[in-house]
Amino acid sequence: MTDRELVELAQAAAADAYAPYSKFLVGAAALLRDGRVVTGVNVENASYPLGMCAERCALARAVAEGARPGDVEAVGITASPCGGCRQWLAEFRVDRIAFLHEGELLVR
Repeated sequence: MTDRELVELAQAAAADAYAPYSKFLVGAAALLRDGRVVTGVNVENASYPLGMCAERCALARAVAEGARPGDVEAVGITASPCGGCRQWLAEFRVDRIAFLHEGELLVR
C-alpha cells in the first residue's frame, strides 16, 4: 500500500470523526506489518484534554487487535501529528508517517 493510499483511507475515516467543538475532522490509518489496516478518528470532549487524537485512536485500536510496538509499518494522517501523538508514534516504532500539509503529502 502506498503512502498516498494510506492517507486516502485516513481521509475517508475522518468523515466519522466526532468534533462538535473545533469542527476539525481528523482521520488516521495504520498499516500493520501483517497487511491489516486499522483506522481511527479524533473524538472531542467538552473537557478538551479528555479528547482523543485520530493517531492515538488508530494505535489503540491496533493494540486492541493484538498489535504491539514494532508491528505498525506506517500511519497516514489527514493533518500533522501533535507532540503527544508524535510520542505515541515513536513509542510504537512506526517506520513511516505520512500526512497532508497545505495539500502536500509529507512522509517522515
